Amino acid sequence: MLKIEHSEVLGWEHAVRGMRNPLNSWDKSDSGLCKGGDDGIGCSNCASQDCQHSFDGEYKIGKADYNLMTTLRNAGTDHRKFMRMIVVYLDITAPLYWWKEFDTYKVGTVANSCSTMHKIRAKEFTIDDFSHDHLENVNALAALQTLIDCLEANRKMFLALDGEYAKAAWWNMIQLLPTSYNQKRTVMLNYEVLANIYKSRCNHKLDEWRVLCGWIQALPHSELITGKRKEDMDAMPVR
Repeated sequence: MLKIEHSEVLGWEHAVRGMRNPLNSWDKSDSGLCKGGDDGIGCSNCASQDCQHSFDGEYKIGKADYNLMTTLRNAGTDHRKFMRMIVVYLDITAPLYWWKEFDTYKVGTVANSCSTMHKIRAKEFTIDDFSHDHLENVNALAALQTLIDCLEANRKMFLALDGEYAKAAWWNMIQLLPTSYNQKRTVMLNYEVLANIYKSRCNHKLDEWRVLCGWIQALPHSELITGKRKEDMDAMPVR
């Protein structure tokens, strides 16, 4: 199970400006606000395939800037530093076994997690706190429920007792907690990190990675991340 909430993409304007610094080609930049009249770039010059002619004041990438982005993207990581400046924020709720793999991506990533150590005793343990979508076997589900009952019993003991007895109950919760336990983290990463993730994990056997890659496909100008053309991305199923 993987759930994504509160996602936001920032930094397009800064990325475009920095991208044009090496050749001092700022005058060739054609990105800007999506507005009508002389103060906006206009839909005819917008690189967004899905522009809805909303003129909503949102910053849009122009065709010349988009062509340069694509060229730099295809030239490799040394040339596409602008992708590190396109920042993405999101909340991810996922099991601990998935977070262990996600923690491989240390560079260009920041995450604040809900604290297991401090808050494990804050609420009742229920089966919905755990990823169990593939536990189709009755015995497997029963084993998980038995463990949940044990965790809940120790949680109640921790709240009712003090001293060494409470400490023992806390240790029982910490060391019995399975890796299917779901944890929420607020994550900051960038398009370059997402490109590494997508390349390595889009066909991964874990459902959680495929869900994340499906979300990546829906990001603005996701073809910069995936390396696929927009029309090809539209034809692909979102996993």
